Formats: sequence, C-alpha cells, structure tokens
Amino acid sequence: MREDPRRAIVEVMARLGRETQFHIDERHRRFRITDGVIIATSIVLAIVAVFNVYYVRLLYQDFNGIVANMVSMRDHLVAVDEDMGVITQHMSAFQQHIDQMAPIAGHMNAIADKMPVIRNQMDGIAGNMRRIAQSMNTMSQGMQVIDQRVYSMTGGVASMRANVGQIARPMGAMMPFMP
Repeated sequence: MREDPRRAIVEVMARLGRETQFHIDERHRRFRITDGVIIATSIVLAIVAVFNVYYVRLLYQDFNGIVANMVSMRDHLVAVDEDMGVITQHMSAFQQHIDQMAPIAGHMNAIADKMPVIRNQMDGIAGNMRRIAQSMNTMSQGMQVIDQRVYSMTGGVASMRANVGQIARPMGAMMPFMP
C-alpha cells in the first residue's frame, strides 16, 4: 500500500493546529491570571488611597486644632501681659507709699525721746520697715523682669502660630478635594 502524500501534510497541519490551539489556550489562561492580579492590586491601592485621604484629613484637622490653640495661647499671654503691666503700676504706687515710711521713722525717733519704753519697739518697727521697703523694691524689680519675659513669650507664641499656620495652609488647599 502506498501512502498518500497529502496525508503527511494533513497530519502536519493537524499537529500545527493542535499546538497553536494549546498555545492560545495557555495564553488566555495566563491573561486571566494577570487580569486577576491587576484587579487585586488595583483594589488594594484604592483601599490604601482611601486610608491616606482619611489620614490627611485627620492631620489637617489636628493642624487646625494646633493653630486654634496657638491663637488662644497668644490671646491669653496678651491678657497676662496687660495684667502684669497693671500689677507693675500698683507696685510702683505701693513703692511710693513705702518711700513715705522714712519720714514716719523720723517722727518715731521724736516720740522715742519722749517715751523711752516705746523707743525700743519703734526702732524695731523702723528696721522692719526698711527691710520691707528693700523687699518691695526687689519685688518691684522682679515684677518688671516678669513683665518683660511675658512680653517676649507673647512674641514667640505669635511666631509659632504663624509657622503652624504656614504648615496648615497646604492642607487647607487640599481639603476641597477630600470627602
């Protein structure tokens, strides 16, 4: 029996068709796997993006709270500064009253000449008055130093408020895009 020469070509073509179909099926299977990986990765990235937006929103709100606290702190320090100015003025008036203690001490000496028993007690009072006057003078100077330091702190807080405001400004620009 003789073989038909066309039969070999048909078999080769059939084998080529089967191999081609197998290759196409294998490509489709791998494309489905790749599509699944891409979809899973996209879902994970979307979830991460939602959390990032949420955290940026929280950060923006925290910055706004910090700025509000800085403004409040500055306002309170301004009020403390004004109160320290009033206290310094009262201390100055009190110092003037203490300065009048010297003539009183002189009058006490005159009374001491007339009343020897009272003199010893008045000398003690006069010494105490001088110490009080010195203490009040020292206290007045201390209040002036405190007043200067509170004024310096007010400037520092105002600078910090401005800096935090500059940090929070870019967050405010992003907020119209956030949910």
